Amino acid sequence: MATIEAYETKAGKRYRVQYTKPDGNRTMKRGFATKRDANDWLAQTQVNVASGSYVAPSAGRVTVGSLWPAWYKRKSRLKKSTLRGYETAWRVHVEPVWGSRAVATIKPTAVEDWIAELSGSGKSATVVKRANGVLSGILADAVKDQRIASNPAAKPENMPKKSSRDHVYLTHQQVQTMADSADGQWSTLILFACYTGLRWGELTGLRVKALDMLRRRVRVAVNAVEVGSTIVEGEPKSWERRWVPFPKFLAPLLAQQCEGKQPDDLVFTAPLRGGFMRHPKTGKGWFHRASLAAGAEGMVIHDMRATAASLAVSAGANVKVIQRMLGHKSAAMTLDTYSDLFDDDLNAVSDALDSARSAQLSQNVSQKRVNSASE
Repeated sequence: MATIEAYETKAGKRYRVQYTKPDGNRTMKRGFATKRDANDWLAQTQVNVASGSYVAPSAGRVTVGSLWPAWYKRKSRLKKSTLRGYETAWRVHVEPVWGSRAVATIKPTAVEDWIAELSGSGKSATVVKRANGVLSGILADAVKDQRIASNPAAKPENMPKKSSRDHVYLTHQQVQTMADSADGQWSTLILFACYTGLRWGELTGLRVKALDMLRRRVRVAVNAVEVGSTIVEGEPKSWERRWVPFPKFLAPLLAQQCEGKQPDDLVFTAPLRGGFMRHPKTGKGWFHRASLAAGAEGMVIHDMRATAASLAVSAGANVKVIQRMLGHKSAAMTLDTYSDLFDDDLNAVSDALDSARSAQLSQNVSQKRVNSASE
């Protein structure tokens, strides 16, 4: 049976609640300023006990910082680049604010205030989402272990959205102009990227043995991404591993690029020092000069991938083919990413409906005339 009792403190009268936990043990919650507050808390607690959602107040005293190591350890199978992002988010944004906080003291509005502060300080949507993702993941563990009843970071209302930019789609002529303006391997890389749609990390990790010159296919099974100041080689997600075709005109260029190399050698390498290529810097270097030559100011590396999708669509490829070529998880993802490429398909559908309707109605009219004439 639960009881509510008053007691005196230096600050005045307070109330405490004694009640029975689900395990049968008696416990106490104190510090209520009014008897009504105590009654309200007791009523909610009794509902939680009856529904099986009860969380002992003492369980929520554990800090966010004490739960971080176990959460991070369970992520060890993820890519090194992903882990590095989590570690940076924790060290720079999460730990300074939440590390010493007891999980039970964190409120949704406090999390939203933190998100607003990060966004207001100029942090990108990606940085803010990753930081909140770390905090939310840790608090989700606290919910699983019945330390708190719900996750206050699960659904913030003010999470910023990534600002979308229009893709740059090059024509065949613009691609060739880019390639002609680039030196050495960069010319071949531009053509290869714009006609296969490989990601930069997939281009960076591409080895000679991945090229099948007879079938004109490239096997995408490795990527290489920058993690801090180093480049780490790894495996792409299962749906990103694929065979991608390349046009016949690329075969001699790739053969020349691979001349004298061993099967395990990289197809494209960093100039001078060799090894993995580095992602071109925005606004300078070979890629910037080549894109300007093609009249595509503001173009980024990923736009070569978008161009590959565009050129494939213009050649008649459907969305499923584009999905397989680009290594998207689903056709829906392809449509969401490059929906503007399929606008002409909508026009084609309406034109086809027009034609089908006209043909059938004309046929019906002709049949009626034939029937009338025979009567």
